[in-house]
Amino acid sequence: MRSVTYVANNDVTLLESGSSYFPALLAAIDAAGIEILYETYIYAEDEQARAVTDALVRAAKRGVKVRVLADWFGTGNRIARALGEEFAQACVHYRMFNPWFRRGTARSHRKIAVIDRETAFVGGINTNDDHLHDYAPHAPLPAPRWDFAVRVRGPLVEEILRESQGQWLRAGHLPIVGRINLFRELRKQPPTQGDRPMRAGFVVRDNLRNRRTIQRAYLQAIGQAKRRVLMATPYFAPGRKFREALCRAARRGVDVQLLIGVGEFRMQDAVASSFYPQLLAAGVHIVEYRKTQLHAKVAVVDDDWATVGSSNCDALSLFVNQEANVVVRDAGFAATLAGRIERGIADGVTVCMDDLRKLGWVRRYGHEMAYLLYKMTMRVFAIGYA
Repeated sequence: MRSVTYVANNDVTLLESGSSYFPALLAAIDAAGIEILYETYIYAEDEQARAVTDALVRAAKRGVKVRVLADWFGTGNRIARALGEEFAQACVHYRMFNPWFRRGTARSHRKIAVIDRETAFVGGINTNDDHLHDYAPHAPLPAPRWDFAVRVRGPLVEEILRESQGQWLRAGHLPIVGRINLFRELRKQPPTQGDRPMRAGFVVRDNLRNRRTIQRAYLQAIGQAKRRVLMATPYFAPGRKFREALCRAARRGVDVQLLIGVGEFRMQDAVASSFYPQLLAAGVHIVEYRKTQLHAKVAVVDDDWATVGSSNCDALSLFVNQEANVVVRDAGFAATLAGRIERGIADGVTVCMDDLRKLGWVRRYGHEMAYLLYKMTMRVFAIGYA
């Protein structure tokens, strides 16, 4: 397992939800002159996705080499195939990730764009409309989906490009010798370039050389926390080590605040609720976000560590799927992200121990059974989950 390798002299800009992300992304695509690599988990059929598709097609028509990788499961077979037909006509190179689970259960949950080797976007925002639910029947949300991404400029872009190129090759029909050579190439570490702002690292999770890299980045930061841990996640079901790290931090006096999205999947809500007694007893502050769909996967530790990416704090993201996060060591960036998380916490509903005591035994038993079922299921697909 690798530690985070930080590269200095980057410009990392926080983008909150689609209203900030898509204008920046579309402007970069329209300005592209050489190449675009674009990865997404969900590629929807709505006006926002249409705008991205049109921009990618325009780029290809003016001679830009455009490569698009969409996850087959997240996008859906019908839409994924329709995209392939449209992109083929426009000379856009297109691949689906792991159609029909031919290469196991792992999904490419990453959301990455790299333009002209100069600008990269990484985060949790899919190619879909902020105002609609992710899945059918795509009903309107009560407020725009809450999510984050970052725009990166500087030396770190080269590392993001390298990983994105590797993912593109892995998704194709790569011979075994080519896969071995790719593995050797991607093992090379970028040099750490000084200690000046903004230092940032790119961390990915896969099922070969980076199986626990993202979790390890979290655990190291939480384990060294002295003042605060702010975390927002739509799905909370990490393994034992992660939960214990949060509890230990709270017990030693760190202000641990956990903002959890609820209301999307009842089973997931029940699993998260099964952890509440342990976390609250240790002093962790838990807030449920019910204003709209929380899709943000972000955290701030102390005053200069922050992460934004695609990885949820659950077994699928930490042990199964392919994910990508950016970790930033910069006080200004951390302060900005902390302010956004604190605003989300203010919009949420605090969970207290008294609330748990008021639950009937049937619901408490249901939460425990939901966790046991989840645990047994994840142990089949997620090696290392406990």
